[in-house]
Amino acid sequence: MQPDSTKAADPACTGGLPSTALGGPVSHAVSRVARLHRNAAGRLLRGLGLYPGQEFLLMHLWDTGAVRQAELIKAMDLDPSTVTKMLQRLEQTGHVRRRPDPDDRRAVLVEATLESCALRTEVCDAWSSLEEHTLAGLEPAERAELIRLLGKVEENLCREAGDCSGR
Repeated sequence: MQPDSTKAADPACTGGLPSTALGGPVSHAVSRVARLHRNAAGRLLRGLGLYPGQEFLLMHLWDTGAVRQAELIKAMDLDPSTVTKMLQRLEQTGHVRRRPDPDDRRAVLVEATLESCALRTEVCDAWSSLEEHTLAGLEPAERAELIRLLGKVEENLCREAGDCSGR
């Protein structure tokens, strides 16, 4: 019989959870699921010539039209340098256009191009496919419960961060 201290280190006793994550099994599971979900999204988006995250920026532009780059950075809730890099890549591929704001020449307007609008249906289809793959085997009631629970988790995390404004 193994002593209790040895048992905790045995992966068979922890369900494969690293010993340092024993105090946070949900956080560990969320991290693993988020990584796998992003990888799956990346595979689907790669076929469209997009990197993960770029579709969120395009979705925002498709829904809002032209916006100031500073507003886009705020809406994306990402580091300005990350959004700038995304915009550079999307501009190089012809999916976005940046131009001076006619109301304030110091500001830059960002807008989706007609070329990117042609991707809208394909991005929608990719997200639908990702949704079905992600939730395969879950009943409608389980899907609804998962959305409800994830909403609570998101609320907790944004409250902790002190910024629930854009959610």
